[in-house]
Amino acid sequence: MPAEVLNVDEFVKISERAEYCAVKRLGKVAKLKLRTSRRLYTMKTDPQKVEEIVKKLKCKITEI
Repeated sequence: MPAEVLNVDEFVKISERAEYCAVKRLGKVAKLKLRTSRRLYTMKTDPQKVEEIVKKLKCKITEI
């Protein structure tokens, strides 16, 4: 079961141990997904804030 993260700083910290990060843009909402060895972490945010968050991530980024 995926876990939703609401804090950007916590999401960036989890990205240090993630295998990859997926970005999915759904119109008014963008969804970021981090895959670790044990769990999938998700975060919903505004599409305008996605680029700022992606620059901070420390994992391989793929666009869905």
